[in-house]
Amino acid sequence: MGRIDCSDDMLFEKTESKETKFTGKVFTVEVKTITTPEGATSHREIVLHNGGCAILPVDSELNCYFVKQFRSPFEKVMTEAPAGKIEPGEDPLTCATREITEETGFTAGNIEYVGKMAATPGYCSEIISLYIATDLQFTGGAPDPNEYLRTVKCPLKNALEMAESGKIEDAKTLVLIYKAARRFGI
Repeated sequence: MGRIDCSDDMLFEKTESKETKFTGKVFTVEVKTITTPEGATSHREIVLHNGGCAILPVDSELNCYFVKQFRSPFEKVMTEAPAGKIEPGEDPLTCATREITEETGFTAGNIEYVGKMAATPGYCSEIISLYIATDLQFTGGAPDPNEYLRTVKCPLKNALEMAESGKIEDAKTLVLIYKAARRFGI
């Protein structure tokens, strides 16, 4: 069992060295050699990621718009909030604004920042900025090449039930559904 009576300073690991093992289009993988707080040597495999954004479009009748797409790691179609990776130097709001239009065809008169989340902090540096979009106008979408998805409309109340029953599994989408339900009093 971990120590519960120590200060945060006593939990820090010291990085001794880093070695890049892979550099790809979306992320880089490095292995760090570290010294633990107790002085032992260990290794950490880290996925370095520029970060992403996720945006939940909600119309005036409290319907949400999600995308369904095939996710190769799980070999199945998943329901998610529109999302994308942030390009180097890009503002997260710019990314969110682009993704809502590309993936759902909507533009939003109002985009509210509702926080950020560390998706998998045990091994990945990705931070996802979270937004709720309202005052929606349909203008037509254009997904990225080789991006195959379908937009689905769902009442927020039903989305909350799907989140709680396990029908929606994606972490960023779950967080956005709970934030939207609270914001809209559901």
